[in-house]
Parts: sequence; C-alpha cells; structure tokens
Amino acid sequence: MSGLIFFTSNELEGVRKFYIERIGMELWHDQGPCIILRHESFLLGFCQGEKKEGDPCITFLYNSRSRVDEEYEKLKDVATTEPELNTKFKIYHFWGKDPEGRTLEFQYFLDEHLKI
Repeated sequence: MSGLIFFTSNELEGVRKFYIERIGMELWHDQGPCIILRHESFLLGFCQGEKKEGDPCITFLYNSRSRVDEEYEKLKDVATTEPELNTKFKIYHFWGKDPEGRTLEFQYFLDEHLKI
C-alpha cells in the first residue's frame, strides 16, 4: 500500500507551476482537473475546485482491484460508497470517512504506467 493526499485548488495551473518549478516535484499523472505530483516516493494531488481550509482527501493506493475490494469488506462500516469504476479518472475506488469526518479514498489506478 502507498498513498497520497489531495487538496482542492482554485488556481491549479499556478499550483502546478509552483510545485514543479520551485519545489522540484515532477508531474506524475495529469487527469485534467486533477494533477498528481511526485518527489521520490511522496505523492501530492491537487484538484480544481472551490478552495476551503480543512478539505484534504487522504487516498490509499493499492496494486489491484481485488485489494480495493478487500479493504471495502473490512471497512464497510466507514464506507460512504461501494467500490466502483471511475472512467473519467481511470481508477477503481470507494470513499469513506475517518472517525473525525476526514474524507478517505481507497484506490487502484487502471493505467499500466501508474502501477505502484
């Protein structure tokens, strides 16, 4: 398992430029309204939207759809959706909430070049 944290951004292009040019991260995956940047094993995501404080999404990455399904079976009590295919972002995932209401995502990338 690996992971990444997503933040909402109302200036996605400026954020992309800052983290790539100033911080030295690389663009790992461009999903259009969402980008995922990488620095060594650290992944950081930004999605276009109305920015507000305290809205990050903690995303856990898995190396197969079956692992996402296994996690769903263990976490049904905190899941807010069932596992599903998201064709827009080419992922298989489900959503949940932690005990304090933070958004959790459990995800598998369908793109072969994004395997963890």
